[in-house]
Amino acid sequence: MDAADRHYLARKTPGPGIKDHTTDIDMKRMRAYRLGRVQAELKKRGWGAAVLYDPINVRYATGSSNMQVWTLHNATRYAFVPAEGRATLFEFHNCEFLAKDLETIEEVRPAISWIYFTAGDTLEKRAARWADDLHELIAKHCGAEKRVAFDHIEPEGARLLEKKGVRIENGQEVLERARCIKSADEIACMGIAITVCEVGMARMREALRPGITENELWSLLHQANIAMGGEWIETRLLASGGRTNPWMQECSDRVIRAGELVAFDTDLIGPFGYCADISRTYFCGPGRPSHEQKRLYRLAYEQIQHNIDQLRAGLSFREFSERSWVIPDEFVPNRYVSIAHGVGLCDEYPAIVAPDLLGKKSGYDGMIEANMTLCIESYIGAAGGAEGVKLEEQVLITEAGCQRLSTFPYEDELLA
Repeated sequence: MDAADRHYLARKTPGPGIKDHTTDIDMKRMRAYRLGRVQAELKKRGWGAAVLYDPINVRYATGSSNMQVWTLHNATRYAFVPAEGRATLFEFHNCEFLAKDLETIEEVRPAISWIYFTAGDTLEKRAARWADDLHELIAKHCGAEKRVAFDHIEPEGARLLEKKGVRIENGQEVLERARCIKSADEIACMGIAITVCEVGMARMREALRPGITENELWSLLHQANIAMGGEWIETRLLASGGRTNPWMQECSDRVIRAGELVAFDTDLIGPFGYCADISRTYFCGPGRPSHEQKRLYRLAYEQIQHNIDQLRAGLSFREFSERSWVIPDEFVPNRYVSIAHGVGLCDEYPAIVAPDLLGKKSGYDGMIEANMTLCIESYIGAAGGAEGVKLEEQVLITEAGCQRLSTFPYEDELLA
């Protein structure tokens, strides 16, 4: 091998990556499990295939990832996943090589993009080409009924395929149901994402002092995530002082002051695309928390602990909701939207709400199953109150009960 060859190989060499020295996670096995889950859901319904545009769904079904955030709002790559066999990936311009070694994919074709940004006044012609190209696969794999699940489809595309006899079904249901039960490899990936997230949380805790802004503090979580192989953060939910009540205010240039609470929700997409969705509320010293700050924190902590203790496989969503911690009336107007929700490559099915909402304003029933991963939520802040407390834990449902995946400590001063 001459020097030029060595230099070429060096440029192509990947970095060491996370967990490269162990065999804990078998990516090929994980990809096979996830594709199998999607195909089992399709077969259960008698549908011939799914067409996936959501990059999280494409990644789940095929293991293929490319410009995840950009393609969340630009429909420029998609996958055809038959109920039997391997997928066809329609990849973004000149990116076909990215998926060439994936065993889940039979063929990679150039995507036909017909969003207005890329198609302009040729949109109708490009949409017709897209429909013809896709219909070739549908006719081959989907039988006479041509029942195909789409997670997203624009009206023009739907009309074109319906004219060809295609029956369009709800693909998001298929993917949400598939994704809700995790394999051991997925749980291991999630554990790495949580580790990265908690590194960032620790750096935030160490840096918290009077004078730092909300944006500066929040940036430390991003930095840790990106530096350790993570991908993005879905929200900017960090607030301090009076901005902690009501919840859902995103971080700003506000300067954090001594004696204030600082609450945040990570919503972090870490290494391998798995989500770490953990919430904590810190106290910014010097000084000691007030009686009211402690009261709010203890109530939020009590809600989290009580609800985790109720969780087990075989419990219905309704049963869990009915057994959940009863929120005092003063906090009901500002309570969090759910008491628990699924988590995987992002927040996902199920969403479990308080019993007074179930079947009335929101919510639905279902079953808590082993190998679901859930986030247990609490927000305690009175309507018109000075501050509020946000806490959240990530857990795994096992046959034996509930195992905590998040490990970050609580604030001793606020629990004292």
